[in-house]
Amino acid sequence: MVETIKALVNGLAHPTWSFTLTAVLFMAALFWRPLWTKLGGLAMFLASVVFFVLSMFDPTFRAVVTKPDNVPIVMMVYLIGFFLWLALYKAYQNDELTEQGEPTFEKTEVSEKIFTWPDLVFSEFICMVILTVVLVVWSVGLQAPLEEPANTAVAPNPSKAPWYFLGLQEMLVYFDPWMAGVVLPSLIILGLCAIPYMDTNPKGNGYFTFKERRTEIALFLFGFVVLWCYMIVIGTFLRGPNWNFFGPYEVWNVNKVEPLVNVDLSEYFWIKWLGTGLPGNWLVRELPGIVLMVGYLFVLPVALSKLKLFKRYYDEMGPARFYIAMSLFLVMMLLPIKMYVRWMFNLKYFVHIQEFFFNV
Repeated sequence: MVETIKALVNGLAHPTWSFTLTAVLFMAALFWRPLWTKLGGLAMFLASVVFFVLSMFDPTFRAVVTKPDNVPIVMMVYLIGFFLWLALYKAYQNDELTEQGEPTFEKTEVSEKIFTWPDLVFSEFICMVILTVVLVVWSVGLQAPLEEPANTAVAPNPSKAPWYFLGLQEMLVYFDPWMAGVVLPSLIILGLCAIPYMDTNPKGNGYFTFKERRTEIALFLFGFVVLWCYMIVIGTFLRGPNWNFFGPYEVWNVNKVEPLVNVDLSEYFWIKWLGTGLPGNWLVRELPGIVLMVGYLFVLPVALSKLKLFKRYYDEMGPARFYIAMSLFLVMMLLPIKMYVRWMFNLKYFVHIQEFFFNV
């Protein structure tokens, strides 16, 4: 019975299933009010603790999560979950107060307002002392010795980046290095900088709310939790030797081989669908992918602006802000699209111009 449950969890943990379940369940949970109450938060916390404690009896799971480098990631997952719950808990509280015609708790709560001196400074000093003690005990209890100097002839398997780069390292599975390491991170930074200039909705400034900003909050949390935190968790706990995927209870076998035949869109189009050879000219060869990407990035935003679902945002934001926001959104959605086509069709690139090292 236990082995059957482990096999089921290992199967569901595969990115094809785990990403789908994470995205669907998380987005559905955002709109389910009972989860964002004290009872709902306690239930989610206890369920995760029970799962974690029972899983610790498995030697593979225990070896991975108790690795000194991975312990902070476990703590980070719980911290992200707590602060996410706290923000939505206060947001739903404010929404209920607003529906009743009462002011938000930010305007009525005075207990959270304290003097900087001596109250805040004293509290920060106590926290600093406690944190210092925790770090000292942590450094003594968890051995993390310095390894030998970097040697290109001897590389660890798997060779992983620091946790804050694991999301980018996971993206390298689906994108070319210049896309995963330069273009997409730059667009993420520029997109975050552009949010205040594109978001013209004045509601939610200075107080928590969810009802008044459902779309904005849902999109942001989808990008942060599903597309970023998920990548870090996958790269930390489920990517093993040779960057192969391993379930949480699956032994990390260095000899595991996953046969993959990655095919570009041009090969699908010319060889598999038309039954001909690849054209010699790169422009003709990659024309299907170029047309697809041009349509996706430039034609689709215009088409979406005509739909009733997006017409309200187009009217409120104006053409310039709408097209910029929609372009950034489509670039963000390109990541899960590439993930699914890789998992389902082993498709590597939509556009593969090796003559100029340009791959999308």
